[in-house]
Amino acid sequence: MPMINPDTLDLREQVVRTNKVQKTHKGGRTMSWNVLIVVGDGDGHVGAGLGKARAIPDAIRKGVEAAKKNIVKVPMVGSTIPHEVLSRVSAAQVLLRPAAPGTGVVAGGSVRAILEAAGIRDVLAKSLGSNNPINGAWATLHALRSLKRAKDVARLRGKDVLDLVSKQVAAASGEDIGYVPTVASVEAVPEIETVAIVAEEAPVTEAVVEAVELIAAVADEPVTEVIAELEAIAEVEAVAAEAAPAGETIPENATAPKPKRAPRKAATSAQD
Repeated sequence: MPMINPDTLDLREQVVRTNKVQKTHKGGRTMSWNVLIVVGDGDGHVGAGLGKARAIPDAIRKGVEAAKKNIVKVPMVGSTIPHEVLSRVSAAQVLLRPAAPGTGVVAGGSVRAILEAAGIRDVLAKSLGSNNPINGAWATLHALRSLKRAKDVARLRGKDVLDLVSKQVAAASGEDIGYVPTVASVEAVPEIETVAIVAEEAPVTEAVVEAVELIAAVADEPVTEVIAELEAIAEVEAVAAEAAPAGETIPENATAPKPKRAPRKAATSAQD
């Protein structure tokens, strides 16, 4: 995972726990402090660190420096997490589950502090192991690092997002999947630019890929068929542009015939 520059983020600091430690020497006892610090910008970036010093201000300063070196990017779906995750660090075990909007952060201790600092507003969390706040914080960070978007997993596997999740899950994921299946969103898609790029007249960008996925989701058709239809439209427009005299525009009602779908193979019985 690439390092995140904390100087580019608007981080807020929070002291989660302070602990006084005494060590006995021959000449007497020496007191010191360790402080658990959580930093986050409330927009998907969070980190935690532990600082130790003879005085609390020095321990807090060291904890903040350690937390900024341990910042992670949290993938979010709206105001919650994309999927359930279970993480274990030492004796601490933390379970995180996505929740519906309005649920809030159902957690406590260092787990709640980290989730709120990350900007997660709806989540269900449960500590199944030790209640040590330090180990709980490390387990929570490990759980957040383990989260993945369906779009990223589909890219790694070389598949379409809808091959991994249902259309309902894809629609609920919204921008993380790459499209929002609504009529208003379809009308906002630049069709000319999409057709030109599909016809290899311009470079393919992420915005165009999302536009094609958006059209496929609303039309309830596979992405490959949508691309075939766009290519057919581009061919019709190219032929009409060549046939039309100079100075005339292409009629708005010019449409391309819908390509025939390949016939589905009949299901064969197991016994010949």
